[in-house]
Amino acid sequence: MLLVTLTAGMVACGTQKNVENANPMEYAETITVSDLQEHLYTFAGDEYEGRDTGEPGQKKAAEYIVNFYQEIGIDAPASNPNYYQVIPTEFFNNKMKDSENVLGFIKGSEKPEEILVITSHYDHVGVDDEGNIYNGADDGGSGPVAILEIAEAFKAAQKDGYTPKRSILFIHLTAEEKGLLGSKYYVENPIFPLENTVANLNMDMIGRIDANHEGNDNYIYLIGSDKLSTDLHEVSENVNSEFMNMDLDYTYNDENDPNRFYYRSDHYNFAKNNIPAIFYFNGVHPDYHKATDTAEKIEYEALMKRAKLVFLTAWEIANRDERLVVDKASK
Repeated sequence: MLLVTLTAGMVACGTQKNVENANPMEYAETITVSDLQEHLYTFAGDEYEGRDTGEPGQKKAAEYIVNFYQEIGIDAPASNPNYYQVIPTEFFNNKMKDSENVLGFIKGSEKPEEILVITSHYDHVGVDDEGNIYNGADDGGSGPVAILEIAEAFKAAQKDGYTPKRSILFIHLTAEEKGLLGSKYYVENPIFPLENTVANLNMDMIGRIDANHEGNDNYIYLIGSDKLSTDLHEVSENVNSEFMNMDLDYTYNDENDPNRFYYRSDHYNFAKNNIPAIFYFNGVHPDYHKATDTAEKIEYEALMKRAKLVFLTAWEIANRDERLVVDKASK
């Protein structure tokens, strides 16, 4: 993790440079295995008690995210200066306690009113009746720690004078396990107009390798990239070809796929509102929703590569001249 110093902060106050002269791979390289491990061994540790929505472990996880953003100099949106978007118990029909989406924000230099949203849920399913802690290292752990590293990479670029043209909103979503409720609350109570939200990049389970790709840490399933925007799909493909050369697997993007993963993670609440979205996913594994989904089973090289891909895709979307065109109807 890059340490924020007074000197670095003073440099960051300098003149904005032409972001087109930056090498985004230089900043992608700040996303490292060691940083991801450090985050996730804490975030998916027993102290966080499975991060069940509204429970003390989820609150600790939210505080961890906020503390990290404050440490590296990522701001909160002006509308939510404490980084929290509080979701009241009434929204959950009083079946759960109040909970929080956690928000970080980088204001764009040229098109600040246009917002790229990067999401992942950070909640999991808590502790069972026998006291087993469901740490959720992959499911609800891998995505949010990737966001922390992606945010830090953008902040490193900003310190060098390369602020993205468009604004970037990082949202760590709660209550996904309860029915995509954190993202539902956000799109019903957006802090920036949905019509100004250019795209959503959503990560949910990006730290493991499934049986179909055994021995290959260089793949990721992409779901939804072509559902609403030809532009988004082409940007995604081109970024991967230029920088990462990962195997982009579209198996679960098929409308006839019986798993219907496109409809089962938080990006879908954005897509329903005509916002182009990509869902990054490693596939299922035997530890899914079990107490055995723990940090030592994460494939950190794979997680690093996937986080870099998302960062580089976000960089292109945030800095391209034209906003992504929505040329297909939402489903």
